Amino acid sequence: MKRTIFALALAAMPATVAYAVDYKPAMEGYLASAIMPWASDATLVDAIAAQNAANAGLDAAAIEAMDQKWRAGNSPTIDAVLGNAAAQFLRDRVAESGGLITEVFVMDMHGLNVAASGVTSDMWQGDEAKFQETYPKGAGAVHYGDVEFDESSQSYQAQVSIPIVDPASGDVIGAMTVGIVADALL
Repeated sequence: MKRTIFALALAAMPATVAYAVDYKPAMEGYLASAIMPWASDATLVDAIAAQNAANAGLDAAAIEAMDQKWRAGNSPTIDAVLGNAAAQFLRDRVAESGGLITEVFVMDMHGLNVAASGVTSDMWQGDEAKFQETYPKGAGAVHYGDVEFDESSQSYQAQVSIPIVDPASGDVIGAMTVGIVADALL
């Protein structure tokens, strides 16, 4: 009887409250079945490794300057992230998802965007949980963001973030964030 009352109460809740209860198991399943098979693709690993090598000596001031250029709409800065082979690889994964994925971006060891399926609000993700809860935590770490309304896709979505591991060395070299339409998983 108590279980029936709980089920009825859950069904009567607004969708946003129900998402808070229900979405994580669905996202875990989608991560395992649909995202992990391509998360360590050579296209992504090579792009991250190349940017890590190029940006190895960056300090906080240089990272901030890059982020400010991105936020100001600096075309060469944005074009470098959206116009590479890894970005096309990510756009292909978004297209193949049949509307389940709204965005994907990968970050280097500093949390700077390496490739993205579309323009993000900033270039530096290193100060956000999507990076802080994955890259430094090592292989196997996962960060599930809250379900939020995304203006650009006009849907409720949640982000799932994981570290990117170089399959050859086993080292964590970057991170990836995938925006998933939450109600499509339920």
